[in-house]
Amino acid sequence: MSRQARDRLTALTKLVADLEARLRDLEPLQARYALTDRLAGIASATTAANTLTMELEAYVLAARLEEIADAANARLQAMTSDRYLLVHSDEKEAGRRGRLKAGLGLRILDTWTGTERETSTLSGGETFTASLALALGLADVVTQEASGRPLGTLFIDEGFGTLDEQNLQDVMDVLDQLRAGNRTVGIVSHVAELGRRIPSQLSVIKQRNGSTLRPLVTADL
Repeated sequence: MSRQARDRLTALTKLVADLEARLRDLEPLQARYALTDRLAGIASATTAANTLTMELEAYVLAARLEEIADAANARLQAMTSDRYLLVHSDEKEAGRRGRLKAGLGLRILDTWTGTERETSTLSGGETFTASLALALGLADVVTQEASGRPLGTLFIDEGFGTLDEQNLQDVMDVLDQLRAGNRTVGIVSHVAELGRRIPSQLSVIKQRNGSTLRPLVTADL
């Protein structure tokens, strides 16, 4: 073997040793990358390791939504004569920008028939009642997480006109219970029956030059 060949062999041997040393130095980084990449795939629901095919954000929100639905059901049952219950669904629902997200769905259980159905099948009055129950359930959950500090005021803008006489009675009974528990419930509505149920009112008087408010206080019913 010539001197030139021996020099090249020595140089190559040194390069191989340096390369092997650098590869060993990269092993911890490769392990950290593999772990990070796996966690990122699970969080973004782009890997089979995420068996729920649910993004991390949706997973957290789904847990909160299920908690709110449970709290809402106590109100919803009272407002629907024990007929309806909200059921959390893991099925994919249309989210922002039309993307389908799993875990953020709600269905309605009709206890009279024992069947579940889409919330879109509810009537206008039933939809209002379910929405109101969810709002109250959210307030209950927030109160629990705020060390019992209550949300003292609730405003409801319309929707009462979609209720039949019995539903209106049930909803108002629940709102009266809130008021009895030292909560302030403000209602914006044109329904005449509410005027007979609510002792303290502000009437909006429309005039040519603008609208004015007229306070009206009646005896408690």
